[in-house]
Amino acid sequence: MTSPWTIGIIGGSGLYAIEGLEDAQWIPVSSPWGEPSDEVLCGRIGDVRVRFLPRHGRGHPISPHQLNSRANIDVLKRTGCTDILAVSAVGSLREELEPGRFTIVEQFIDRTHGRANSFFGNGLVAHVSMADPVCPRLSEMAAAAIKAAKGKLAKGATYIAIEGPQFSTRAESRLYREWGADVIGMTALPEAQLAREAELPYALIGMVTDYDCWRASEQWGGEAVDVGQVVAQMQANSQLARDAVVRFIKALPAKRAPSPIDTALDDAVITAPDQHDPALLAKLDAVAGRLLRE
Repeated sequence: MTSPWTIGIIGGSGLYAIEGLEDAQWIPVSSPWGEPSDEVLCGRIGDVRVRFLPRHGRGHPISPHQLNSRANIDVLKRTGCTDILAVSAVGSLREELEPGRFTIVEQFIDRTHGRANSFFGNGLVAHVSMADPVCPRLSEMAAAAIKAAKGKLAKGATYIAIEGPQFSTRAESRLYREWGADVIGMTALPEAQLAREAELPYALIGMVTDYDCWRASEQWGGEAVDVGQVVAQMQANSQLARDAVVRFIKALPAKRAPSPIDTALDDAVITAPDQHDPALLAKLDAVAGRLLRE
């Protein structure tokens, strides 16, 4: 059965607004998981409902390692999102992924620690599959939008998520290359994991801002990541990113066909019903409401 689209856009560093949004208004949305990064900018583009959340908040006051990703995903689910397109600045671990190029992320390696990476826990245990962590349908449409916006594109990237807020050491950067990672960032996990638990198809556009510090040179032992360089490239990338997001939304089919991710929690919950924690169940009213009402 088809349904309307409600697209959640998570804007990372350099993407703080959606151009051409009609009937736009910032709406505060509360979450039982704490404070989200910001209010949600709600509006529409044509017949598509849009919900925009700046990942770091307007003005970038929130550090990557202190993001409340559970609250962010929860409020997007509460505002009716059917799918999420995320945009993030990334560093490059490959010579051919030069600054200014856009990547469509396909896989993740998790090097974060200490982050709340699940809505579930004692009293309601669930294990969702992350074998294929992004939605192929959304990823293909995002790639087409970048091409239409005349952006340089690479598909199938593996993203390694580090804790931050520090950039990686040279030894770490070179190790990540050996592991098969293509780009590096601090924000896509646990965001993508939580989107899957919330049964929200998720795709990620990575905007390459710099080469990570693996590159060697005779002077100073190699290039280091510089915030000024990152910000300058981010600003150069941002207009094309905004254009691509609008093109992505405008190119969506008139009706949304179901996705297998819409039912990702089917057979994921392992806790017996008589052992369910009522307090946790109450917090899951948006994330797992479909399952809990059945």
